Amino acid sequence: MKFTFVTLFENIMKCYFEDSILKRAIEKNILEIEFKNPRDYTTHKHNKVDEYMIGGGAGLTLLPQPLYDTIKDIKQKSKNSHVVFVLPSAKPFTQKDAKRLSKKEHIVLVSGRYEGFDERLIEMVANEVFSIGDFILTGGELPSLCICDSISRQVDGVLGNVESLEGESFEENLLEAPNFTKPNIFRNSPVIKEFLKGNHGNIHHLKNKLSIAKTRFFRPDLYKKINNEEKR
Repeated sequence: MKFTFVTLFENIMKCYFEDSILKRAIEKNILEIEFKNPRDYTTHKHNKVDEYMIGGGAGLTLLPQPLYDTIKDIKQKSKNSHVVFVLPSAKPFTQKDAKRLSKKEHIVLVSGRYEGFDERLIEMVANEVFSIGDFILTGGELPSLCICDSISRQVDGVLGNVESLEGESFEENLLEAPNFTKPNIFRNSPVIKEFLKGNHGNIHHLKNKLSIAKTRFFRPDLYKKINNEEKR
């Protein structure tokens, strides 16, 4: 699977792929990572990629031409590319999206800067738009990395143990149950006794109850979905 990052600041992203799981996936040719800088495509004589907004407003907006030509070049070389814009004013990215997009051959993640994108560009070239939360960052590079990481974990062969995908948060709208490791008692705080007895049926049942309780406390919006599904 291939990821292409469209960004003005590729150096702050490259280091993420230099260690751990994603590095090994790249070395095994399971993943391929590419960077494209819109500044290399600008037709402006001073290499500008941003401009003041029409209608006024603070800050600068990315010019449509450099980004449009960047994505056009990518699409000409890769007919199966799926273009994703990352911006706060979009639908939330979810685990279901990660699973679905992991079946794609080539995903292009477009990172904004300054005051974002010219809306016409999004309408012309984007296949999807995503937000990673109700907060603002200085650019789209971190959200793009988050989305890439989440999708990559779902690609066959990336994780050493496929069982790691089982029982994770957001499966069936539930948060993951609490996890414990050795020692059995840490600073006078013991592990739940049922976890030590080896009865996997009971442990599974307890973990499910803990998942529901955790979801109800931290994510009442997800808990409401569970109740609505049970009532159907």
